[in-house]
Amino acid sequence: MTTRIDRRFEALKTEGRAALVTFVTAGDPDYDTALKIITGLPKAGADIIELGMPFTDPMADGPAIQAAGLRALANGQTMKKTLKLVKDFRKTDKDTPIVLMGYYNPIYVYGVPKFLHDAKAAGVDGLIVVDLPPEEDHELCLPALAADVNFIRLATPTTDDARAPKVFRNTSGFVYYVSVLGITGTKAPDLKSVAANVKRLKKHTGLPICVGFGVKTAEQARAIAKDADGVVVGSALVSAIEKSLTKTGKPTSKTAKAVHALVSDIARGVRS
Repeated sequence: MTTRIDRRFEALKTEGRAALVTFVTAGDPDYDTALKIITGLPKAGADIIELGMPFTDPMADGPAIQAAGLRALANGQTMKKTLKLVKDFRKTDKDTPIVLMGYYNPIYVYGVPKFLHDAKAAGVDGLIVVDLPPEEDHELCLPALAADVNFIRLATPTTDDARAPKVFRNTSGFVYYVSVLGITGTKAPDLKSVAANVKRLKKHTGLPICVGFGVKTAEQARAIAKDADGVVVGSALVSAIEKSLTKTGKPTSKTAKAVHALVSDIARGVRS
C-alpha cells in the first residue's frame, strides 16, 4: 500500500527538493497550544510532522525534549490524548504525513493491537520507536507493517555496511539518519561526515534518507538538503516553545508564532 509518506516523497522528488520534517512533543506546553502549533506547521513549510509521545524516561533525548515531555505529562497528556491530537489535526489536514516518535513502553502498556488500530483510525502514518532494534521486529515493526503503518528506522554514524542491511530490512517510509553520536539537540552535525554517510547508506536502501539531531539553522538545513532527501528539526523548535512560555510555564500569544516563524526560516533553507 502507498502511504501518505510515500506520496509526499514522490511529490517532493517531482519538485526536486528535500523534505522538511519537523518534530514537536504532543501536548507541549498544553493540548490546545500543541494543536495550534501542529495545525500551522504545514503552512509554515513542514512537509512531514513528527509528534513525540511523552515518556518519563526518554533516554535518547537531550534536555530540551526531556523538558517538553515533562511539561506535557504535567498537563495531563496521555497516549489517548496524543492520538486525539492527530485526529483533531486530521479534521483540517488530510494530506500531511504524521509520524509518532518515542519509546516502546507507552505503546506496550497501551497494547500493540489496540494501539495500531487506534493510531491508524486517528490518521497516523508512521512510527519511530528508538528503543526497538531490528532483533525485536516481531514486537511492533511487523504488526505495524501489516497494519499499513510505516515503520521508520534510525541509522547512526556507527551503522556500518555489515549492520545496515539488517537495520533496513523491514524499514519503510524513510530512514532517519542520526547525524551525531549522543542525545538530541546537543551537538552540531559534521556536514562532511553526514554527506559521506548518507551516500554510503544509500547503497543499502532505496528509501529516502532524512537527517536529524542537532539541526538548528537554515544554513545547516540548506547544506544537509544537498545530500539528503530530508532534514529533521526538533530540539530547536522545542526550545522555541520553551523560550516563549511564562515563568510558570504557561503558553503566551508568542508560543505558536515562534515555532512557525522558525519553521518558515528553516524551510527557506531547505528549499533554496
